[in-house]
Amino acid sequence: MPGMPEHAPAFVVQGTLLAFDFGTRRIGVAVGNTLLRRANPLTTIDDEKTDARFARIAALLAEWQPCALVVGLPSNDDGTPHELTALCRRFANRLKGRFNLPAILVDERYTSLSASAALNEQGVHGRKQKPLIDQYAAQQILQAYFDEPAAGLIA
Repeated sequence: MPGMPEHAPAFVVQGTLLAFDFGTRRIGVAVGNTLLRRANPLTTIDDEKTDARFARIAALLAEWQPCALVVGLPSNDDGTPHELTALCRRFANRLKGRFNLPAILVDERYTSLSASAALNEQGVHGRKQKPLIDQYAAQQILQAYFDEPAAGLIA
């Protein structure tokens, strides 16, 4: 896939997964498991301080005990790197190193649009989407991994 990192394809994991839609202001989080292969929005970490972000992530990991972490990797429509691509790779590597869990990168193009459409279907429109959009984008990222695990790449 153009614009995706040159890493080995993701290995198959079994169990609970947490997914992250990384942003410089907010991080959306979703949860799902490989048995049901269904992702659900979980929460949004709305803090710009790195220590506070990782403290929230540590609490989520303690609660959900995931076997792996999935991180959305943004790119432009043509597959070339996006301005956030390097930051997302760095975030995935920090998760892997800090929590000793596999981190899987998944193409996240169009997830925000899909998340907005899902919220619209639920009757959540306009500004009311802001606190939810990131966790719904994380849900889209995780669902994309469940739908096509071979497309995920090891960070």
